[in-house]
Amino acid sequence: MILNDWSEIFKVRTWDVDRADRLTLAAAFNFFQEVAGNHAEAIGIGRNRLMEKNQAWVLSRMSALLLRRPAWGEEITVRTWPRGTDRLFALRDYDMVDPSNTVIARGRSAWIVLDLTKMRPLRPHSVMESIPQNEGRDALRDGIPALREPVGCSKVSSRQAAYSDIDYNGHVNNARYVQWIQDILPPRDLEGAQSLRLDINYLTEVREDEPIDLYQGSQNLLAPLEGPRAFSIALEGRHRDTDQSAFRAELRWE
Repeated sequence: MILNDWSEIFKVRTWDVDRADRLTLAAAFNFFQEVAGNHAEAIGIGRNRLMEKNQAWVLSRMSALLLRRPAWGEEITVRTWPRGTDRLFALRDYDMVDPSNTVIARGRSAWIVLDLTKMRPLRPHSVMESIPQNEGRDALRDGIPALREPVGCSKVSSRQAAYSDIDYNGHVNNARYVQWIQDILPPRDLEGAQSLRLDINYLTEVREDEPIDLYQGSQNLLAPLEGPRAFSIALEGRHRDTDQSAFRAELRWE
């Protein structure tokens, strides 16, 4: 039987929060990634099944909006469901609810099915044809925008992909980019944020020991969050050796 959606209950762990005892964006990305993988395995389109065909899921875009940031020890339910296809993308939505069933986070992701022999994307219908579309059930309707190169950007930091950044696919894990982004900002900015939104486009993979230069743009690409205290920055990570973009992102908070 195909499961339309999937949910798991977690407790927020000590390493999921910042020093202000609030859930980080990177932790939210990890929770979303975990339930996505588990649901895909349960409905027969997971990593192991695709590897039998020499195929793999590749995360291309991700958006996450934290409406409230739970503290250490809080119980949360993380839910996910397929949301159909769009050209080469297989879409997947997420939300996070607290014990009162209040939605405290929303997300949307766009995945590509990659032929590992030819290293080319495949049409997702070959994998998704029997998977529920969940039409009309949108967690974050304006999620996964295509981000342009930041305007007027300047280098603000650099990272070298290290052991702890690399996942079982042999490249920097999706959520590790989010940790890099968090570390660019002064801690007080994120500690004081009541809500956060991150939109990120993953453009090229980063392998172990690769140096990545991080740039911050001087102009916003998207509208800020609602509210008088909303802030927004555009970001880009570039391979130092080639100047090729590894990722682009926009972070908004208030």
